[in-house]
Amino acid sequence: MKVLDEGVNPLFMDPDPDKARDFFRQKTRAMVDKRTTEKEAVEKYVTDGCYLAIGGFGANRIPNAIVHEIVRQGRKNLGFLGHTSTHDFQVLAAGKVFNRVDSAYIVGLEARGLSRNARRYMESGEVQVTEWSNYALAARLRAAAEGVSFGLTRCMLGTDTFKMSAAKVVECPFTGKKFVAVPALWPDVAAIHVHEADMYGNSVIRGISVADLELARAAKHLIITAERLVNNSIIRDDPTVTSIPFYLVDAVVEVPFGSYPGNMPYLYFSDEEHLAQWLKVEKDPEEFKKFLDHYIYGVDSFEDYLVRCGGLKRMEELQKLESFVED
Repeated sequence: MKVLDEGVNPLFMDPDPDKARDFFRQKTRAMVDKRTTEKEAVEKYVTDGCYLAIGGFGANRIPNAIVHEIVRQGRKNLGFLGHTSTHDFQVLAAGKVFNRVDSAYIVGLEARGLSRNARRYMESGEVQVTEWSNYALAARLRAAAEGVSFGLTRCMLGTDTFKMSAAKVVECPFTGKKFVAVPALWPDVAAIHVHEADMYGNSVIRGISVADLELARAAKHLIITAERLVNNSIIRDDPTVTSIPFYLVDAVVEVPFGSYPGNMPYLYFSDEEHLAQWLKVEKDPEEFKKFLDHYIYGVDSFEDYLVRCGGLKRMEELQKLESFVED
C-alpha cells in the first residue's frame, strides 16, 4: 500500500497486532468473582507510565470514582485517550497524572465552558499532544478490537488535524483513491461505568455507548464500575442486553452515583451547580488547590466525596431532575 503523506506528531502506542495477541493469549477468561474496590482496582491496574482510556461520552456515564482514585493515588506519566473527554479530563489534569495525550476533545466541558486549569496544564509544555478527530480515535479502537494494525477513514483528509496526527494518507490498492490510515490502539487499562453488572463482569449499558463497546474489546485491562451489582441469573434472563461480556473484564466495582457530577441516563441528571463550581474555582490556582484538598485529597473514598457534595439528599434531587416530565 503506497503512503502519500503522514502526520508530524508521535505515535504513543505500538499498533502491532501480534504483540497485542501475545498479551491477550495469556489473559485469563475465567468466569470468576471479580468484585473489588476502586482503590484496589487502581492499585493493581493503573500503574505509573501506563496508557489510560476512560469510557462514557462527555459528562455522560463517566467512571468518576476511578478518575478520583487515580488522582488521589498520585499516578504520574500516564498516556491518555482524550476521545470525548470533559469532566474526567478536567479531574485528571488537576492531578497532572498524564504527560502525553491523544487528543480529539479535551479541556472543554461542552456548553458549560472551558477548564482553565486543564488549559494551563496543556499549555505548560509538560504534555505531548497528538491530534485526531473523534471518529479517528473510534476507528483506532475498532481496529484494535478487530485485531488488525490500522483502520481506514476519510474524515481527516485535507485538514490541519491530520497534519498534527500520527496518521498516514494511503492509496487504495483497488481504486487508487486516498484514505487516512489510523493505527490500532490497545490501551493498557480502561475504566467504563455501566448501569448494571454481575460479579463476573457481564455489564449492561442503557443509552448511547459511543465507542465503549470497541474500547472494552481493545483494552488490555478493563475496570468496570456499576451503579448496582445484580445476580448472574438476571443477566441470564435476558442475555441480549449484555453490552460487555465477562471475559473482557478484570475488575468490577459497585459505585452508586459513580458518574457524579456527570449524568447517568435514566437514573440521575448532572450536577450543573457543582460543575460550575469546578469551573469558577479554577480561575484562582490557590483556591483551586484548597478545593482539591477538600473534595479529592481530603477524603478516603468517592462515597465521602458524595457526602461533601450534599449526600443522598442531593442525589435524590438529581434523580428527580432526570425523571422529570413536563405536563
